[in-house]
Amino acid sequence: MRREVLSHDRITWQEVSHRRVWDLCANRVVPHWVLPETEYMFGRPTVLGISHAWVDVTDRVNLMTPINRYEWPVPMPKDANLDLIRIKMLNFDTEYAWLDVLCLRQEGGKGEHLHLDEWKLDVPTIGVVYRGEAVVCYFNGLGRTLHLMPDYFESDRCWFQRAWTLQEITKYTIVAGETGDKVMEKAVRKRFDERLACLREIIERDFSLEVAAEMQNRVSSKSLDKVAGLAYLLNLHYIPLYDVEMSDVDAWEVLIDIMVPGRRAEFFFYFPEPGNGRKYWRPSWQQIMSMKQFLPYASFWAGYVEHGDTDEDWYEGWCIDSADVQGLDDRLKKGEPRQGTMIFKNCFGISHTFKICADHMFPIPDGSYALIGVNDWSSTYPLNLWVVGRLKEDRKFQKLSVFRFTDDEEENLRKLNLKIVKNFLC
Repeated sequence: MRREVLSHDRITWQEVSHRRVWDLCANRVVPHWVLPETEYMFGRPTVLGISHAWVDVTDRVNLMTPINRYEWPVPMPKDANLDLIRIKMLNFDTEYAWLDVLCLRQEGGKGEHLHLDEWKLDVPTIGVVYRGEAVVCYFNGLGRTLHLMPDYFESDRCWFQRAWTLQEITKYTIVAGETGDKVMEKAVRKRFDERLACLREIIERDFSLEVAAEMQNRVSSKSLDKVAGLAYLLNLHYIPLYDVEMSDVDAWEVLIDIMVPGRRAEFFFYFPEPGNGRKYWRPSWQQIMSMKQFLPYASFWAGYVEHGDTDEDWYEGWCIDSADVQGLDDRLKKGEPRQGTMIFKNCFGISHTFKICADHMFPIPDGSYALIGVNDWSSTYPLNLWVVGRLKEDRKFQKLSVFRFTDDEEENLRKLNLKIVKNFLC
């Protein structure tokens, strides 16, 4: 089955089963296909995912174990024990678990020649383990007790700082290593609980820019991992193979091309600046990693930015070919939205003036612009986002920024009888 999902440079089915699982009863790593049919739900096995923060190399030992038939050395904290971890998992009334150091081929061992080839498929599909399943998290290192020190959150080894763990948080997270003896300082425990709750909220809101921005301060052994770690969070048509030679910049361009159209629309409407990468309508990876702001999430559907086989992108939305935008050139002051006006002349030469505002810092110089608006006017939310830019000679739309009409202008906008137009984006 795993070979069937491979096609050229992509993995065509996101729900592909893991190559191996840990059979807790037999205490052996086994191929996924040995799982009985009763262990499958929604097309994939109900396997308990184990998430953990990797400790520093000086605190690790490479353990050879019969659990994986001595196939490769298993990196473990020096004070951890696989037998105790197994007992803990069995106490959760589960028969199968997925643990990266056991189920994902590590460096070394007699099958080292298979390492890179397996990783092309196995690394980018790690996220399937954590989709909708309960996850056991060891925040202080695999098998360790939850005894965090005050400097934990500033460490590169902190679970909250690692790139891959972003996709491993779920609303069913089980905090492992709890001892009940309150060994942690109250301030540390409070910060831990707040950080975990905040992360759960981000994942539950499921807002593309907020999720991507969470990668900014995270750490990974390869810059590519930050992009690969977003694959299951940003809903792709397919998963790219893991290519260790690819840069994070190029990997992001691939990722945003294969996102579902609704996700792409969020980057079009909520990111307040023109892209400085291959295309203006979307942010580059450098912009994602450095962005200080994006528009507040309005919880409404932003439509679809479609992508064609010839690398063309388009959006079908309300369109104004030419309108004067004024008053949004100054930067945001004291956290208040900048107030301005949009003046539009209809086909009869009659001027209509609307109140507009910008909830971001990016300046929009006074001038004449083309506008593209969200095409879901049935929304019950008052926020009406519009992208401001210019139509080039080839009629492609070049994004500059975004603004919104004030809430009391929605009815007046509808009276303009604007048409939905298919605009190609550059």
